[in-house]
Amino acid sequence: MIDVVLLSLLLTSTTNGQDQMDSMAPLQLAPIAKGPFQGSLDSLKKNKYPKWFTEGKLGIWAHWGPQAVPMEGDWYARQLYEEGSKDYKDHLARYGHPSKSGYKDIIPLWKAEKWDPEKLMSLYKAAGAKYFVSMGVHHDNFDLWNSTYHRWNAVKMGPHRDMVGEWQKAAKKNGLHFGVSEHLGASFTWFQSSRRSDKGGEFAGVPYDGNDPAAEDLYHWKAKPGDTSWYSNDPQWHAEWYRRIKDLIDQYHPDLLYSDGGIPFGSVGESLVAHLYNSSIALHHGKQEAVYNCKQTSNGRWVQDIERGVQSGIQPDPWQTDTSIGDWYYNKNWKYRGADWVIKTLVDVVSKNGNLLINVVLRPDGSLDPEALAVVGDMTAWMKTNSESIYATKPWVTFGEGPIRAKGGAFKEDFGFSVKDIRYVSKGDSTVYATLMGKANAGEVVLKSLAKPQNGEAQITGVRLVGSKKAVDSSWQADGLHIQLPAASYSEIATVLKVTGSNLRDFPTPVAAAPAPAKPIVADEAGNFALEASSAQTHGDGIQVEGEGANSNLGYWDNADDWASWSVNFKAAGTYEVTATVSAMSNETAFEFAIGTSHLTGKVPMTGDWANYKQISLGTITVPKGGSVQVSVKPANHSTWKPMNLRHLVLRKAN
Repeated sequence: MIDVVLLSLLLTSTTNGQDQMDSMAPLQLAPIAKGPFQGSLDSLKKNKYPKWFTEGKLGIWAHWGPQAVPMEGDWYARQLYEEGSKDYKDHLARYGHPSKSGYKDIIPLWKAEKWDPEKLMSLYKAAGAKYFVSMGVHHDNFDLWNSTYHRWNAVKMGPHRDMVGEWQKAAKKNGLHFGVSEHLGASFTWFQSSRRSDKGGEFAGVPYDGNDPAAEDLYHWKAKPGDTSWYSNDPQWHAEWYRRIKDLIDQYHPDLLYSDGGIPFGSVGESLVAHLYNSSIALHHGKQEAVYNCKQTSNGRWVQDIERGVQSGIQPDPWQTDTSIGDWYYNKNWKYRGADWVIKTLVDVVSKNGNLLINVVLRPDGSLDPEALAVVGDMTAWMKTNSESIYATKPWVTFGEGPIRAKGGAFKEDFGFSVKDIRYVSKGDSTVYATLMGKANAGEVVLKSLAKPQNGEAQITGVRLVGSKKAVDSSWQADGLHIQLPAASYSEIATVLKVTGSNLRDFPTPVAAAPAPAKPIVADEAGNFALEASSAQTHGDGIQVEGEGANSNLGYWDNADDWASWSVNFKAAGTYEVTATVSAMSNETAFEFAIGTSHLTGKVPMTGDWANYKQISLGTITVPKGGSVQVSVKPANHSTWKPMNLRHLVLRKAN
């Protein structure tokens, strides 16, 4: 057991942006705070989830920084260096070529001149938030606090204000717990696009400003060959990340720290989480009040986060979904989701033992659009009446019933809930809340999950609408709890029923249906096969089915170890022409398409936008005999793999 991070990492030294030196020197990272946690996964099993988080349920996030300035949405700092992309074209038209005017020149334009954190925080508190999360640093490598180790920060540049510190002060004044998000871990490989140059046109071969030695501490030193994954394998970068995020923790002592990915860099990241926990224990007189949040299965060691997605059922450990009412950064082309979507997402997530962290999108100047204010106002109205069904609740014996059975995973969040969908939570053994996920009308509602059991001690003594003191008529029967909703004006968003009694957890737990095996893909009338993303079997944590139905795609695919497959039923031997519909932000990606031992290679062009898909031809492939065969798509080369989206594959019978 140690309380010091003694990681003998062999690092290549750099000095003032010059090439890496050949000499190798061991690096000793700064010690972590003393306490019960050490930098290992086993030690982190001692984690205790604080009550403020497990009972608070709702947080609001300010995913905000210099990338809001162009008003073109997320990842602008990287995509302005993606030749041919919409952000590249936008930047070229408004700010100049990235060889002369790059992201460093966007930063001074971020003034935040209308930002009033106390006013915003009072709105968020009224809307029901129990915690608030500030952006600490995004992939753009710009710190929003008074950074000790990095000159590219909001105190020295841009708004010349300590954004993290001011957000924290406002949160504490309003009684909200305070967190910060760090996206720094992925910054090193994410920002390597700034070191490229155009491949054609007037500026062909002219290096982008990421090659300027004077700005290397913003854009990073050049990555070594093969260092292309979400998290860099460069130990020097691991040390830089550790130093700066530890500085963030030590200055502000956040109640929550979010990492945009899994725990970064193995034992380096595990040590930083241990430091967060130990620091919290020391600050709170022996009680851990800090939460660590990342996109990795927790097994009780932290809070797992699911970006823009949900769990399929009740989870044993608390978890969180992070999402937004619009794009992550301000995007003038996006329409906002309404409060109805926010509240229904919250209700579904809470029924499965989760929390919702919702980004309320700020304009570059720090103000809210009228539409965003309307979302916050509608949330306020609903929570004012119904918050007792959210705070300090626990999952009941089932999360719900109805036609919508959300498939778990990231980037699956638009489910079209209706009043026929019901979600349950409980408080102790005496209260169950049933939320009808839509506007209710007068008449009978049957809560099937509350059917009167043949045996057991459960008793129902009353039912009322939350927000009303009057009981509603009900009849407890073998097929469910029958409730007569009176003629009244019900919420346009969701109606909550409060069921009281005793031993209300003494109901049979529904047996979860086994997932249906994947149906083999069969040919259409012309003998062709369509392999849609929505019917794929995914293999690995980094590849997900994004979207729904015909518009779905295989994305979030940055890990070269991940792959996808389909079961295809060929009636007979045959030869097929294979095409794929893809999008990518680089032209370096290639994938292998395989049927049995035969395979083709698909070279993916840069399409300029993730939403801009192009069809490519892979060639012809022969299936030697009929039968059910696995068809797979895998990265062709681990070292050159870059993220791509795959919408579908088509196998057309060759003449």
